[in-house]
Amino acid sequence: MTKSSGPVGVVAGTGVAEEFGGGRPKKVGTRFGRVDVRLFDEKGYVVVSRHGASKSPPHSVNYRANVEALSQLGVKKVMATNAVGSMNEEFEVGMLGLLGQFLDFTKGRQATFFDREAVHTDMTEPYSRSLNKELARAARGLGIGLKEGLVYVCAEGPRYETAAEVRMFRLLGGDVVGMTGVPEVVLARERQMEYASVVVATNWAAGIQEEVSHEEVVRAMKASGKRTKELIEATIKRMK
Repeated sequence: MTKSSGPVGVVAGTGVAEEFGGGRPKKVGTRFGRVDVRLFDEKGYVVVSRHGASKSPPHSVNYRANVEALSQLGVKKVMATNAVGSMNEEFEVGMLGLLGQFLDFTKGRQATFFDREAVHTDMTEPYSRSLNKELARAARGLGIGLKEGLVYVCAEGPRYETAAEVRMFRLLGGDVVGMTGVPEVVLARERQMEYASVVVATNWAAGIQEEVSHEEVVRAMKASGKRTKELIEATIKRMK
């Protein structure tokens, strides 16, 4: 079992952040901006709402500030949640999954902490095997089905993808598509954190279903929020 010496970081996305009420509020100052976090000291984790109080759209999220705040709090292991559109017929709407690889199609984001020095971080395996194993074990104990080893495609947003883009992503080996997973995972790895993401299939990607709407995504995430939180808390409990 993977033990965690410091607090576990939870980056909660749309529909899940609301489930993590309570805790001890704290403002963390970073050189990239101030971040509001909630400390759950007795449970051994700290929560960052990815989009913040201002509900920043995916392309404008201050990913560097979020990750830096967790780093300053001594976090070495991060569990994130992401809403995704499924391109894999075996990963149906409403299912939960774990990521194994990503394809980055973002364009204009602050994607590194190393703007002025040549630091090349290995990304052969961006998602932590050990954290994924712990999440999978906890899921089995809770009777929650998980699809493992998914390939995540990160699109720039905020628009949804075209049907042609989704066909391309599928040809390249993508299983799911979203807008918030990169550069978050990259930044976490640059800060030498282990990182895992629990993804929720909120819809079929463009062209597989007739159209995609934000309202549909939010409804699906809210429906899965409690289950996702339960999985993350059970995993953290196993690690303490």
